[in-house]
Amino acid sequence: MSLNNHRVAVLLDRSFEDLEFWVPTMRLREEGAEVVVAGREADASFTGKHGLTATTDVAAGTLDPDRLDGVVVPGGWAPDKLRRDDGVQHLIREMDAREKIVAQICHAGLVGISAGIVDGRRATGSTGIKDDLVNAGAEWVDEAAFQEDHLVWGRVVKDIPAFCRTLVQALQDA
Repeated sequence: MSLNNHRVAVLLDRSFEDLEFWVPTMRLREEGAEVVVAGREADASFTGKHGLTATTDVAAGTLDPDRLDGVVVPGGWAPDKLRRDDGVQHLIREMDAREKIVAQICHAGLVGISAGIVDGRRATGSTGIKDDLVNAGAEWVDEAAFQEDHLVWGRVVKDIPAFCRTLVQALQDA
């Protein structure tokens, strides 16, 4: 398994995009990574936009960035809630400062914007947040998925396979 001894947090909140949460989570586990589900609080259960449920293990603000290899932010409407949480912002900023993998897909770039990590960087996501990313100083790129430095970006649900390939490779190379 290519990601044995890797620990990755996947963020969660209500109205998450079911596939953007579950597919990367399962793909990382399939590769042997320890996946920790984090949100604004521990032991909180949420239903996704399409009816699947998931529960947080821990509050994002309690995670030690030095004990993580990466963090994944799925899309849906959850990023609009996650972006307002000081603990989530702190985690994203600290992962970025340590040049650890920060992966964002679809609307997840909203979290990166609020954490202040997109200025001067290439970014993609749902076209619904294109203006938000550009206004925050990012260079919009219309690609299914890509990695630039330690940031991994994915566009939308149909691009999940490319996002997962890019994410796994980035974690292997980190």
